[in-house]
Amino acid sequence: MDGTRTDATHWVFGYGSLMWRPGFNYVTRRAAVLHGRRRAFCIYSVHHRGTYERPGLVLGLIGGGAVRGMAYEVSGAVWPEVYAYLMEREQPTETYIEQRVRVRLDDGRKVEALTFLSDRSHPQWAGDLSLDAQAALIAGATGLSGRNADYLRDLVEHLHEAGARDRVMEALLARVERLDANG
Repeated sequence: MDGTRTDATHWVFGYGSLMWRPGFNYVTRRAAVLHGRRRAFCIYSVHHRGTYERPGLVLGLIGGGAVRGMAYEVSGAVWPEVYAYLMEREQPTETYIEQRVRVRLDDGRKVEALTFLSDRSHPQWAGDLSLDAQAALIAGATGLSGRNADYLRDLVEHLHEAGARDRVMEALLARVERLDANG
């Protein structure tokens, strides 16, 4: 991927914390849908939301369905800095594959956007775990960016604020909260 192009605007598609905490300057923010992929806690987190001794889970995109997220249009003038920031933020252990994907914006336009897909060959790939297995990993895990349960809670809350629901994530949060309550 060439992170140095400054001749046009660029789009970034976020489906996790980039939806509510992008951390970079953008021109436009639009709700967007990516077809053919779905959001899943499928990557062991040993950095942001867990440790090597007590891994948590973070989101990735796996095949099937559709995922609602946010698309950000970024000016070509600041793209090199934004791209460098995204590489540092999203790739601390290189668990993702950066990919250009076609997303449909809420105004009907289709744009090509940079996103991060799960690398199924990476040692941190957790795969398609049951909700109970995900909840057991998420409950109690903490990393450099805070509690794993807070990351899941933020996701569900921000989806609600955006007028979207993800019933799988809601069910997972209910399981995690039960585990946290039972200590």
